[in-house]
Amino acid sequence: MTRRFTASRGPAQGFSLPELLVGVTVLLLLAGLAIQAGGESMARQRLEVATRRLVLGIERGRAAAERHGRPCGLSLAPEGWQAPLSGSLAGCEQAAMPLGEGVENGTIELSHNLPDTLRFSSNGLVLDGGTVVLSSAGTELRRCLVMALPLGVVRVGRYGGAPGGRPDSSACSPDPTL
Repeated sequence: MTRRFTASRGPAQGFSLPELLVGVTVLLLLAGLAIQAGGESMARQRLEVATRRLVLGIERGRAAAERHGRPCGLSLAPEGWQAPLSGSLAGCEQAAMPLGEGVENGTIELSHNLPDTLRFSSNGLVLDGGTVVLSSAGTELRRCLVMALPLGVVRVGRYGGAPGGRPDSSACSPDPTL
């Protein structure tokens, strides 16, 4: 009986070493791309959450002042909203909150030109204004919040000013993704 050479493998044969190495290399490249894209996605998500919580703190401060019929204040620290550091004005109830939330609290970099205490009148108007810039490691995106006087109108957008510079409201442009 004569055996013929066939190019196909039988069911008991596996892959050759070069085939396995190519397969593992392709999988590692795909995993590296997924991790890199996932890291930027997490940084953007962290930044979006911090921006929403920044606005939420202002809304809660307004609501607390209006609900109780007396002025109150909030201070913005690197960790988030907190009761005023100086004792001249009561803190707004249930408005103090951190900027980060969830299981992965990465670093949010915060710069602002708000006063030490953001004041709310007894009818919920904001008596102070300024600009807040938020950024996060892992993404180029920077978010900004501008509070305009005299009514305390808040707008949120994409910040295009110089990194590390003093926050400027004119560098905060509308972002269609918001």
